[in-house]
Amino acid sequence: MGKDNKLVKIFHGPQHPGITGNMSVEIDLDGETIVNSETHVGYLHRGFEKLVERRTIPQAFTIVCRICVPEPDPNEENFARGIENLANIEVPVKAKWIRTMVLEMQRLTAQFLWIAGQGGSLGLYINPQWAVADRDLMLDLYEELTGARVYHMYIYPGGVRNDLPVGFLDKLSRLLDYYESRLPEYDRIFFNNAVFKKRAVGIGIVKPETAIKHGVVGPVLRAAGFKHDVRKYAPYEMYSQVEFDIPTQRDSDVYARALVRREEMVQSIRILRQVINKMPKDGPVNVKLKGHRQFLIPRGETWVRTESSRGEFSYFMASDGTEKLRRMQVKGPSMVHAMSLLPEVLKGAQLADVAMIMNSLGTCPPEIER
Repeated sequence: MGKDNKLVKIFHGPQHPGITGNMSVEIDLDGETIVNSETHVGYLHRGFEKLVERRTIPQAFTIVCRICVPEPDPNEENFARGIENLANIEVPVKAKWIRTMVLEMQRLTAQFLWIAGQGGSLGLYINPQWAVADRDLMLDLYEELTGARVYHMYIYPGGVRNDLPVGFLDKLSRLLDYYESRLPEYDRIFFNNAVFKKRAVGIGIVKPETAIKHGVVGPVLRAAGFKHDVRKYAPYEMYSQVEFDIPTQRDSDVYARALVRREEMVQSIRILRQVINKMPKDGPVNVKLKGHRQFLIPRGETWVRTESSRGEFSYFMASDGTEKLRRMQVKGPSMVHAMSLLPEVLKGAQLADVAMIMNSLGTCPPEIER
């Protein structure tokens, strides 16, 4: 206890090398043990839903990718597919294959960034040095494909902005070869690292009943033994045309969640190999839309969802027949993982484990303050 038997209150973040984005956790400590905690967000981008509702569809397209900076493409895909549902737009087949490719490329970059962050939270600094460098190789391909490294603004209502550059699939294939050769090295420095296992095994346990109560998704849910993935059970784009497995674990601790993410990297590479082989050589990649004041969305409602690297990500969209959406609501994994689950998991944990537990849940703060 603190002086006069009072708890000590500290703030973990928002500027901290081991936190997930710009968010703060207010912690009450009894010595080194966490008694209570509360998550605070709003230090970065926010207010996306209202920003979108006040813009025409082509204008709003540039907003949604910022809902999650490290993983913008699931937002672009959700937004595009929602508009396509409302406007009855049929997306060309080649565009769907390209979208599937882009989403799995994004999943790999997100997992590399997760490895970097989790290593940093433990003081294993070779992890961020290696993982950020390897992630940058995929960003090079994104830059060639879209002209941008982070905010791609490439998956557009009606398809994608442009076709694949000459030789792009060969470059992607070579990069996948490199990633496959690197995974055993990441096993050595991180996944099988004695320090990481000592720190992570048995820490931050999310019991199966807790996972269901809070509605957790993604690797957190799969590490608790639940075999759920939107790509498999509600397939979109071309996921019904590729084969992949849903990795699960049973221990539901920080280490189990790491193992799920490690295997998901293998599955992403497997999916991308199939996409490369099945990619149509010819055909349109988009449907030409009217200008932003002429593109009117028919009255109606829709709900779409994708499987981001952090779990199920969904959009609700409602139109009143004008050039703007009447309502858009975003539901990502972070609201549950950071706001309701994290305080419960942190109760009784040690101060030194806060960053590691928080990273293991996979959050993106702008999703919450949306």
